[in-house]
Amino acid sequence: MKLNLHSQQTHLQTELVPFPGKRTESSIVSHFPGKKHAKQMDFLKSTFLSSTALLYPSFPLPKRPSTNPKIPIHSAIRPDPYSLSDGNPTKPKPKSKNPKNPLSDDNARRIIKRKAQYLSALRRNQGSRAMTPKWIKRTPEQMVKYLEDERNGELYGKHVVAAIKVVRGMGERREGEVDVRKVMGSFVGKLTFREMCVVLKEQKNWRQVRDFFFWMKLQLCYHPSVIVFTIVLRAYGQVGKIKLAEQTFLEMLEVGCEPDEVACGTMLCTYARWGRHKAMLSFYSAVQERGITLSTAVYNFMLSSLQKKSLHEKVVELWGQMVDKGVAPNRFTYTVVINSLVKGGLCEEAFKTFDEMKKHDFVPEEATYSLLISSHTKDGNWQDALILYEDMRSRGIVPSNYTCASLLTLYYKNEDYSKALSLFTEMERNKIGVDEVIYGLLIRIYGKLGLYEDAERTFEEIDQCGFLSDEKTYLAMAQVHLNAGNAEKALDIIQIMKSRDIWFSRFAYIVSLQCYVMIEDMDSAEVAFQALAKTGLPDYGSCNDMLRLYIRLNLTERAKKFIVQIRKDQVVFDVELYRTVVRIYCKEGMVEDIERLTKEIGANVSYKDNKFIQTIFKAMCGEYQGHLKVEGTVASDQLDTGALGYLLRLYLECKDFRKMEDILKLLLETAGNMSILTQLVSNVIKEGDISKVKALNDRVVKLGCSVDDVTNASMIGLYGKEQKLEQAQDVFTAAADSPSCGKLIYNSMIDAYVKCRKPEEAYSLYKDAIKKGHDLGAVTISKVVNSLTNFGKHREAEEMIRMNLQDNLGLDTVAYNTFIKAMLEAGKLHFATSIYDHMLSMGVPPSIQTFNTLISVYGRGRKLEKAVEIFNVARSLGMTLDEKAYMNLICYYGKAGKRDEASSLYTKMQEEGIKPGRVSYNIMINIYASARQCDEVEKLFESMQRDGFSPDSATYLSLVQTYTECLKYAEAEQTIRSMRKMGVPPTCAHFNHLLHAFAKVGTMREAERVYKELITTGLCPDLACYRTMLRGYLDYGLVKEGIKFFEQIRDSADPDRFIMSAVVHIYKYEGKEPEARSVRDSMNDLGIPFLENLKLGSKMKTP
Repeated sequence: MKLNLHSQQTHLQTELVPFPGKRTESSIVSHFPGKKHAKQMDFLKSTFLSSTALLYPSFPLPKRPSTNPKIPIHSAIRPDPYSLSDGNPTKPKPKSKNPKNPLSDDNARRIIKRKAQYLSALRRNQGSRAMTPKWIKRTPEQMVKYLEDERNGELYGKHVVAAIKVVRGMGERREGEVDVRKVMGSFVGKLTFREMCVVLKEQKNWRQVRDFFFWMKLQLCYHPSVIVFTIVLRAYGQVGKIKLAEQTFLEMLEVGCEPDEVACGTMLCTYARWGRHKAMLSFYSAVQERGITLSTAVYNFMLSSLQKKSLHEKVVELWGQMVDKGVAPNRFTYTVVINSLVKGGLCEEAFKTFDEMKKHDFVPEEATYSLLISSHTKDGNWQDALILYEDMRSRGIVPSNYTCASLLTLYYKNEDYSKALSLFTEMERNKIGVDEVIYGLLIRIYGKLGLYEDAERTFEEIDQCGFLSDEKTYLAMAQVHLNAGNAEKALDIIQIMKSRDIWFSRFAYIVSLQCYVMIEDMDSAEVAFQALAKTGLPDYGSCNDMLRLYIRLNLTERAKKFIVQIRKDQVVFDVELYRTVVRIYCKEGMVEDIERLTKEIGANVSYKDNKFIQTIFKAMCGEYQGHLKVEGTVASDQLDTGALGYLLRLYLECKDFRKMEDILKLLLETAGNMSILTQLVSNVIKEGDISKVKALNDRVVKLGCSVDDVTNASMIGLYGKEQKLEQAQDVFTAAADSPSCGKLIYNSMIDAYVKCRKPEEAYSLYKDAIKKGHDLGAVTISKVVNSLTNFGKHREAEEMIRMNLQDNLGLDTVAYNTFIKAMLEAGKLHFATSIYDHMLSMGVPPSIQTFNTLISVYGRGRKLEKAVEIFNVARSLGMTLDEKAYMNLICYYGKAGKRDEASSLYTKMQEEGIKPGRVSYNIMINIYASARQCDEVEKLFESMQRDGFSPDSATYLSLVQTYTECLKYAEAEQTIRSMRKMGVPPTCAHFNHLLHAFAKVGTMREAERVYKELITTGLCPDLACYRTMLRGYLDYGLVKEGIKFFEQIRDSADPDRFIMSAVVHIYKYEGKEPEARSVRDSMNDLGIPFLENLKLGSKMKTP
């Protein structure tokens, strides 16, 4: 009976190895050389063959030539070119026209490859045009065998499935508890070699693979095959048993199996998977020596593994070998290689590979576009980055967060904020999530646009959403605050970073340093710099920040030590840091140090075209460095005027006037203006060194030049500040001769006169300037008037005021206020009010100071109603009345005896939210003290202390006055003692209130006791005390005591009309005419009139 085994139904479904170059079980047939026909038939009848229906292949494949006779097999469709036999002996397969060299395992490998390609084609063609299988007819013999195997539609026979289960069951026991020979004893002789391979392949645990492979090698049907070893290598490789895999590979070589590309690829993929790159590359070199060409997938595995460990150089090298071997890359290959090329710094090669990828019709991934766009952005090739982005969009690829972040960085650097806005709109349309990086860029963009509130709001939103975790986002917000000039808020952000344990990078320390430099916190800045130095060599920008801080704080010595330290640490200098160091060296006159530094910096070829460095190098070392050498006259375009200014300062500090004149000549020729010289003079003036100013000015005058008005004015101002009026006049005289002399020079000279207490000279110069047509402005007018008033030159002040009012000069509010105050001090109250009327007629708005002064004018003129009217006018104009305005009017209420009105206004002031200060309390206490309202004074005194104001001398004086007026002498004395305990020294006025009180009632012994206490405190009694004591002696007829007191004070007391007249009366009463005559003659000599109406004992009680 014929066997009709349908070979078309016996293709394999499962791959033996997971790596490229897949192999099926049918290829194992080639490992049976010398088999007989019958045995071959038995092999074909095994359950190793699949029962899955065959689909049509998409392309023809060559057939392996066979020397054995074929068994006829009838098929319902055309023969399957992937089967080992077509089952039709009458129609054998024709031999290939171009037979290839036989491979290992009797051409089985070729069948496996073709089978894999066929199945791949079928998977690609799924859909409406999928190739569908047709029914296959079996011969009766084939059907009988199919039923005997009892497959029932299963892939393998029952005994194969049972073997698989038994072997897997060994995994449930511990290592060493299983004897594979006993377990598999029932299967001896029942499994063919192919079926054993199936069992081996179906194992999931490497131990079962190891044990079964050991049992398999004991069977008679076993023979060494590269496919079997490949299965074992695959199992070991999946779990990382690399040593076992290596031992298996060596065993394969020892038994004479030549490894093919699949076995080698499996081993290479094992090394790659577990990161054994050194072993992988060594093994790869051995494979290359054997001439084995690996598949694309193996290369991909190796490239990807190398790239994961950032071995980009190895990736590029392996890529070159792959190209040399002619292995065709796929999309994944290009993606990996481009990534490594970019990260390895080979950007040009990356772009060439990218173009090659597109030429081969491979669509790049979004990650590839993103990486290349980012590379262009970092290199500043912004146009190329945009072209790549447009290409990506044209292919319908949606950009990722990373790509959007790169584009936003590009737009941020280009300041193209409209495109940044359109990109945000596109992200919203494509539902691209915004991550922390994009939020950080948005904060930077807001900061660049000056939208600081929006940036801060965005930062808070990130924090609330829980996205805030990256140091860069915190620092972006800190830099926005820094650019806004708000270093405190920037430091708050950095403190938040610290509280949340955010890692600090070098950049974080740099930003912190910038914040401390901005707020001039030197100690914190030094701590931040030290922390930065611990992370590595400080950058030149941070060093420059520290030096500028030292300069700003005038800490020159610290700056010099800092320079020594950074030079010792070999910090790399840039031009700005060099410029700052040169500035310090020149200011300190450190010629040798600047020469050494300039030689070091000037020797750097990269600075050969820098004019600043080369100018100093020429001046210090005699020639330019590099290709340019100048001797003699130097062209103006080859010199830097800033460098010449520094050199001029250097030689000024060293007092090398010859070199200073040379530099000054060169500067005047080069600059074409006086800006650099003016700046230098201005800096020296700010430092207040008059000798240097004079030396520099003398050299300028010697060269027949002069500085501008600003510089001359500054020099005059410096001389005036130092009270050196003659030098100021010399500069003014030299400048005044110039036809270009303007009002700035006159204003400076007038200011110098005022500072030197020469108001009349200031007024005279002012009149000269007016005659020459100079309008000196309201500020100078105010200065002159105020100076004249302060020195009692009221007539000249009035004259100047009337002159300016008549000329209708452009006076401001401050000038009118000065005029009114001057006339108030001069007692010209009517003229003061007329100035106010003129001010209103000229449309100049009055200020609160104007109204305060007018209240004083009317109050002093006893026109209290007018003062109240002015107060109400100020309130009606909507002005915010201050404490001074209220208390000024309250004071005049008190002087007028209107205590109720004063108290009412004081209460209203408090209701307006104005809290009284110490002066206000003193005024109110004085008002109540004058009215002898002791209780009110004590209440105010306690309230003053509760509000945190310590009583001063005036407060205690009013308190002592109150107690003495109320006859509370003990309280008055206690007040004086209290003020001494509080650290407020009493004055003669405090004691005089007690002296007056005791003298008034005739208790002169008490007065004498207080007088002695006054002297004990270290005070020298004034005329008021002397008068009080003599008044008491005179009024109560204490002649002897009076004479004794006068003789004690006659040498220390100044001549006084009352004292001398009283003593004359006492001497006469005592009968001491000569003494009385002597005092009277002294009064006549001094022109002091005698008081005839004084009476001795006027307050004595008559019996």
